[in-house]
Amino acid sequence: MFAIVHHWDTDGICSAALIANMLESNGMDWKNYTPPIGKFELDNRIRKSINDFEKVFFLDLNISLEDIKKQVIFIDHHIQAKISKENVQYINPIIEGGRSSEDFPSATWIISTYFSLWNHLSALGVIGDKGEKIFNEKIGQKVKELLKTAGLSLDDSLKLVSLIDSNYIVMDREGVENAVKEVMNNPKHLLNHDKWLENLEKIRFEVDKARSNLEFSGNFAEIDFESGYNIISKVARLAVWKQGYSAVLAINRDFNGSAQIYFRINPSLTLRINMQNIINKLKDASFNVGGKKEVLGVICPKSRLEEVVSFIKSEAGFE
Repeated sequence: MFAIVHHWDTDGICSAALIANMLESNGMDWKNYTPPIGKFELDNRIRKSINDFEKVFFLDLNISLEDIKKQVIFIDHHIQAKISKENVQYINPIIEGGRSSEDFPSATWIISTYFSLWNHLSALGVIGDKGEKIFNEKIGQKVKELLKTAGLSLDDSLKLVSLIDSNYIVMDREGVENAVKEVMNNPKHLLNHDKWLENLEKIRFEVDKARSNLEFSGNFAEIDFESGYNIISKVARLAVWKQGYSAVLAINRDFNGSAQIYFRINPSLTLRINMQNIINKLKDASFNVGGKKEVLGVICPKSRLEEVVSFIKSEAGFE
């Protein structure tokens, strides 16, 4: 019996589905879990459950596991510090060096490459993390071909990613975990998933409300809002991808009792802003932070919000 612990977004869900399909094809049982949405840490529910499993996959997640004695495999494309223990294995070309995030833009792409598991799930994970711009990048043609084998158009795939993501955005942890089994089958029927479509309507309202608070200076945008929904990455992506800002700092001042900060830059700025350095310094200051070359996310007590915001602005050169 294998445990699969995965991120709550489309890339995490599709990564879990790829691993689950592989395990099932080899006659192995599995159960999947997602951490508390918005927090890169395990709660007691997961910690107690994984004691019963032979091996644990952690997919698209950067989590500290110093106290876990099970056999663990991390499969990820984010920046993460290695845990030097015999029971922990990493499949992450990014931290090994010499490989670009353009070659491995999602956890699904790494899983598909490593285990030779190529299908529509490989493509949906990439689209979930990179959006429609991936169609114009060097792996774009392969993404299109994988979608075609499942009968999905480009518009279908973008809609399907929004539907899958809707579970975590409305904070439905059970919905995220159930989505893994749902995406393992033919994806076309999911385009009319009633519950997910209802989620989208709720999300549109919250996103529009947050975006009305956008302020900018030059090409740098700041969005300051309050919402119980996990819309912060969606709001930031729209500002960078759709509205063309070079960088955006999104701040959710009341995310179910905590504060959220999300900083995203266009790839053209990655040479001037060392995101890994910012992430490492925030970790050293004991903040719950995750990210990669062009993005970072932090969840923290409200009392430390201004500290984080000031630090990111200073390190990124925006005052």
